[in-house]
Amino acid sequence: MKPKFDIDLFEISKFVKIDHSRVKAVGRLLADGCTLPFIARYRKEATGGLDEIDIEKIQEEILQHQRLNKRKLTIYRSLVKMGVMTQLLEDSLISIYSLSRLEDLYLPYKPIRRTRAFIAKSKGLESLAALLWEQGNISEELAALQYINVELGVESIGDALSGARDIMAEWISQNQIARDSIRDLYWRQGILSSRVNPSMNDTESKYRDYFNWDEPLSNLASHRVLAMFRGANEKCLSVGIAPPLDQALSRLNSIFVNGYGRATEQVVESIQDAYKRLLRPSIESEVRSTIKQNAEKTSIEVFSKNVEQLLLAPPLGNKSVMAIDPGLRTGCKLVCLSEHGQLLHYDTIFPLSGKTEASTASSTLLSLLTTYSIDAIAVGNGTGSRETEGFLKDLDIDVPVISVNESGASVYSASPVARSEFPDLDITLRSAVSIGRRLIDPLSELVKIDPRSIGVGQYQHEVDQSALSKRLEEVVGSCVNKVGVDLNTASENLLSYVSGVSVALARDIVDHRDKYGPFRSRNELKLVTGIGSKIFEQSAGFLRIKDGIDPLDASAVHPESYELAGQMADDVGIPLRELIGTSEINKLIDSKKYLSDGIGLSTVADIIKELEQPGRDPRESFRAFKFDSDINEFSDLSVGMRLPGVVTNVTNFGAFVDIGVHQDGLVHISELSKGFVSSPFNIVRPDQEVWVDIIGLDPGRRRISLSMKT
Repeated sequence: MKPKFDIDLFEISKFVKIDHSRVKAVGRLLADGCTLPFIARYRKEATGGLDEIDIEKIQEEILQHQRLNKRKLTIYRSLVKMGVMTQLLEDSLISIYSLSRLEDLYLPYKPIRRTRAFIAKSKGLESLAALLWEQGNISEELAALQYINVELGVESIGDALSGARDIMAEWISQNQIARDSIRDLYWRQGILSSRVNPSMNDTESKYRDYFNWDEPLSNLASHRVLAMFRGANEKCLSVGIAPPLDQALSRLNSIFVNGYGRATEQVVESIQDAYKRLLRPSIESEVRSTIKQNAEKTSIEVFSKNVEQLLLAPPLGNKSVMAIDPGLRTGCKLVCLSEHGQLLHYDTIFPLSGKTEASTASSTLLSLLTTYSIDAIAVGNGTGSRETEGFLKDLDIDVPVISVNESGASVYSASPVARSEFPDLDITLRSAVSIGRRLIDPLSELVKIDPRSIGVGQYQHEVDQSALSKRLEEVVGSCVNKVGVDLNTASENLLSYVSGVSVALARDIVDHRDKYGPFRSRNELKLVTGIGSKIFEQSAGFLRIKDGIDPLDASAVHPESYELAGQMADDVGIPLRELIGTSEINKLIDSKKYLSDGIGLSTVADIIKELEQPGRDPRESFRAFKFDSDINEFSDLSVGMRLPGVVTNVTNFGAFVDIGVHQDGLVHISELSKGFVSSPFNIVRPDQEVWVDIIGLDPGRRRISLSMKT
């Protein structure tokens, strides 16, 4: 009977350091089809208030166990087919929770390849190997003499002993204790070494820091690992990993050497061969894969944190915006957008092409500001941005001019989404639209772009792209559900990230909206083909309807709690519509009165909070930023200057800051604070306004070194 490889929630609980009952609850909810945002927001009683981070840890471990169990089943079937399965082997399979240990268990039983040991066994030398393995007081030459067989290819004593050593080397390399010991030594004392390939003589190579580099595995930084591995892939570097040779051999000798005679000398020689030819390459490959996976995971998390901060950047809000995509030779592309981001007008002006063109541009721009009641002007931060801002400043207009990071705008403008939105619009004008919409609502616009094109991160092109895409999709979904989505104005892209809503379903929702008009209540979602009770349960709380039939539809109160919210209003004697938005409702309502088996304090507190501030946007309030108006080019900089800047990217080794010269400067982790900094993310985040001091300039490489210590 085939064993059942179950997911061990007790083991997962120990690994993630979360109480078993809560892990079990998360596992049950995930198995029931609940999404991570839904569980974190609406099932706090079941999980004991676990946040998205903890729930995600549990989810990932469950997936890991599922992958492990799938491999266990494959190995089980293979062992049964070979006829070697025993109860002891089956019990060992069930009890293993490490993929490397699982593969070690399977190693001796893998389908036989024509290894040196296999060839030696085919020559009848296995019994000689077993005799030497005992390390008794024998003459190895006399013992080997009996195995000479010219027909089998054993022509001398040396041939016989060599074959026996090959067999013993394989035994050593497959021994579980030996593999665990060498694996442990690698992690404790292994060194990652990088050397320049002899053919590489370019002293200006981007890898020159790693031409002669040694670093303990216990002290690895993810960005250095990925840099070295990329250098190896490009044939610039040779990279190896190994612990001290003498300690590796000493560990193996302590396991296998138990005598002092001539047979023992054969075993010692086999140990040296086993380590250099079999064990070291095998464990090094495993360790290399693990440190690369860990480095990729760290890099993906760094990238995800940057993306999350950009997605949750403060929105200007529902304001009419003029957006300008600067250009020196081809002119500035200009668009006017409504407070909801609808395109009202587009044009091309030439403010930087001489006095006549500048005068015409001024007249056009001033007229448009009045015609469309523009509240703010967004200027892309690319080439010509500072010159364009200078032109706008000279107009002396009473409208704020705001620099907007345009990274990825060109990617959007050429995308199918942009072509669908503006099929007849020039590609550069689409970029201007994207810049303006980013100012109005960064989240709604950035979800249309592949997050890898936003211009943040650390070695994101060196990592597993499927893992990166999966993680970024989770991050975008988390941000969208934190903020909530207006059901009647959201784009198809934005809707597709709502909990429980697929890309196809988002398209169906938009089609339904276009055909029948705006949704008047959340319940009308059930009229959309494909939205059943489960999808409605998972998605409804994250979708907002302003000025709908039910005032609660504009809040994050889930429809399953509408009756409870209504009961609260009845108990305090205030109509629900009037109660919503009232401050300090918690003083009017006795929370404990509404507790039951399925409803705890967390749910009641969330409902009260939403009644006070329905649909509250968790993002910070928008604040305009201005660069130093006297600093426009690299040549304007000098060491000692103190300037305002905006953080554009955070990495494990520091933060990049835009100070308005089209070249970001680096604040190394050692310059972020006077005190010790364990992670740059503890000090700064993308889009944060900071003051920096210039401590170094390298005009040749256009490098700017900055400090935030003062």
